[in-house]
Amino acid sequence: MKAISKMLRIVSTAMLTVMIVLAFLLVGVKFLGFEVYTVLSGSMEPVYHTGSVIYVKDADADKLEEGDIITYSLSSNVTATHRIIELVTEDGDVKFRTKGDANNIADGSLVEKSQVIGKPVFSVPYLGFLAAYLQTKSGRFMAIAVCGLALLLTLIPDLLTDEEEDKKDSRE
Repeated sequence: MKAISKMLRIVSTAMLTVMIVLAFLLVGVKFLGFEVYTVLSGSMEPVYHTGSVIYVKDADADKLEEGDIITYSLSSNVTATHRIIELVTEDGDVKFRTKGDANNIADGSLVEKSQVIGKPVFSVPYLGFLAAYLQTKSGRFMAIAVCGLALLLTLIPDLLTDEEEDKKDSRE
C-alpha cells in the first residue's frame, strides 16, 4: 500500500504542477502585463508556428522601427502579428507597412500607431491548440474532470494511510 500511496502522490503532484504552469501561461501572465494571443495562421512561420501562444507586451509606437514584429488590431476582435517592413509617412503621420514572414506580398493596408497593441516577447509552441480546446464545452468539462481527478489522487494516499493506521491500531 505504501508503494501505491507514494505513486499516487507523485502522479497527483505532477498533475497539479502541470495545471498550475498551464494556468499561469494562459492567464497568470496577464498580471505581469502580457496579453496572450493564439497564432491562427502560418503567416509568420518559422518565427511563430500555427497553434503557438504569443505573449505581447506594450510597445511605444513612436519607437518601433523596420524589422520589428508587432501585434496590432485589425478590428474590435481581430488581431494580427506581422513584421514591419517599412515606415511610411502619410499626411505627417508615420504608419507601418507590415508583412507576414511567410507571405509573398505586404499586407494590403498600413497600420496606424493607434492600432499597435505591442511587441511579442516570447511564445510557447502548440499551447494555442490546448487554449482553443479549453474554450469549448467539452474542453471545459475535461478541465473540470482533470482537476477533480487530481484532487482525488491527492486525497486517496491520505485515505490509504489512515486505513493502514486504523488496522495497525486495532491489532495492538
